Amino acid sequence: MVRRLIAQPAAATTSKPNIVLILADNLGWGELGCYGGGPLVGAPTPRIDHLASEGLKLQNFNVESDCVPTRSALMTGRHPIRTGCLQAVPAGFPQGLAPYEITLAERLKEQGYATAHHGKWHLGDVQGRYPSDRGFDEWFGIPRTSDETQFTSSLGFDPNVAQLPYIMQGVAGQESENVKIYDIEQRRLIDEMLVEKSKDWLNRQAGKKEPFFLYHPLVHLHFPTLPHKDFDGKTGKGSFPDSLAEMDYRVGQILDHIDHLGLRENTVVIFASDNGPEFREPWRGTAGPWTGTYHTAMEGSLRVPFIIRWPGKIQPAGVSNEIVHVTDIFTTLLSIAGGNVPDDRPIDGVDQTNFFKNPTTVTCPREGFCFYIKNDLFALKWRDWKMHFIWSPAVNESKGKLESPYLFNLIRDPKEESDVATANRWVLQPMERLRTDLERSLLNFPAPEDPQRKKFMEMHGHNY
Repeated sequence: MVRRLIAQPAAATTSKPNIVLILADNLGWGELGCYGGGPLVGAPTPRIDHLASEGLKLQNFNVESDCVPTRSALMTGRHPIRTGCLQAVPAGFPQGLAPYEITLAERLKEQGYATAHHGKWHLGDVQGRYPSDRGFDEWFGIPRTSDETQFTSSLGFDPNVAQLPYIMQGVAGQESENVKIYDIEQRRLIDEMLVEKSKDWLNRQAGKKEPFFLYHPLVHLHFPTLPHKDFDGKTGKGSFPDSLAEMDYRVGQILDHIDHLGLRENTVVIFASDNGPEFREPWRGTAGPWTGTYHTAMEGSLRVPFIIRWPGKIQPAGVSNEIVHVTDIFTTLLSIAGGNVPDDRPIDGVDQTNFFKNPTTVTCPREGFCFYIKNDLFALKWRDWKMHFIWSPAVNESKGKLESPYLFNLIRDPKEESDVATANRWVLQPMERLRTDLERSLLNFPAPEDPQRKKFMEMHGHNY
C-alpha cells in the first residue's frame, strides 16, 4: 500500500512548474517492479512503481556508457563527444565540464528558478567546477564516485599518493568545503543524508513565489552497493536487494514530502537512471530482456528506466517505446520552464514536451542517435534498428572495429543475436546520414579547448 501524507497548502504558488529530477546510479532496466523486476530480483519497489502509474514510463530511454558522459549530456544537452566528458577518471586528473559549457541549472536560473543539488556530481572536483559554481544555489554530496569509499579500508592505502574522498558542500559565490571523509560507513548513510538535505531545502522553497529545480542524484545502486543499517537484511536476499529496497524508500520520502508541502500539482517529477546495470560481482544487476551492462554498447547499457509525472499535463499510466535520449532532458525541461536552449552552439537534445503530454497522438521528434564510448563510435540507433561498428557484448570482451558492421532489428531481436545486415541494406542509408550529420557538426562546431586539460598537458607533457 502506498502511504499518503495529508497535504499542507503551500503559502505561495508560481505559474512556472517546479522541477524535481531524481537520478539513480547504475539502475538497470530490469530491476524495478514496473520494469519486470522488483520481487523477481529480491526487492519490491512499490513507491517507484506507483510513480510510474501516475505518469509516463519510457521503455526506450537511452543514456551513455558511463556516469560522467551521461551526467554531462543531461546537464548540457550535448553529446559527450562534444563536451570532452568522455569517462570517469581518478582525482587529480582533468575532468568535468569546461567553463564554455552551459548547464541546465544555469539556464533555469535565468528563468527565475531556485536551484539545489544533493547527491553525486561527477562533473568536476576542483574549485570552479563544483555544482555551486555551475548554476546551483547550494549543494551537498560527493564530487566524484562511490568506489572511492573503499580506499581507506583497502590494503596498503597511502593518503600521501592518493587523495582521500570527501562528502562536500557549497553555496554559490563561495568555495566548496569538505564535510567528512567518504568511507564505507558513510556509504551506507549517504542516501539518508541526501534525502534530509532535500527535504530541508524543499521546506525553505515551499512558501516562496519563485519556482525551484531540485536535482537529487542518488548514490544507490553504485558499487559498493551497501544498504543503510535500517535496510540491512530487510529482504533476506543480500545487500543488493536490500539497497534496492532502500532506494525505493528514499524516493518515496521525497515524493511524500512534495505532497506534504502541497507542491504536488505544480511539480514535474522525473525519476531515471544514469547507466545500465552494474557488471561487477557481487553487485551485478540486470537489464531484464536486454543484453549487456554499462561500459558496453548493448541495449542493456543504453536503455534505462525513465518516469515522468506532471499532474494535469501528462496522463497517468502512459507507456511508450519511442526513442528518447538523455540529452532531451536538457531541452525539454528548459521548454517546460519557458526557456530556450543556447543558440551559439549545437544542442543535441530535442524538445519532448508535446510528446510526453500526448505520447499516443504526437510523433516523437527523435528517430535515433549515435553512441560513442570515449572517442569511438560504437553503435547507432535509428527507429527499430541498431548498428554496431565496434562489437563489445561484455566489458573487456571487444572484437574491435568490424569490417562489416552488425545490424539488428530490436523488435524481432532484442538480445542483439542475429545480424540481418545482408537482407536490409536499405537501412544503411538513413543510418549513415545520421552518422554523417553528426560528424560534420563535430568538425564545423568544435568546442573551445578546456583550460584545465590544457594546463595538465603542459605540466605533464602528454595528452590525457
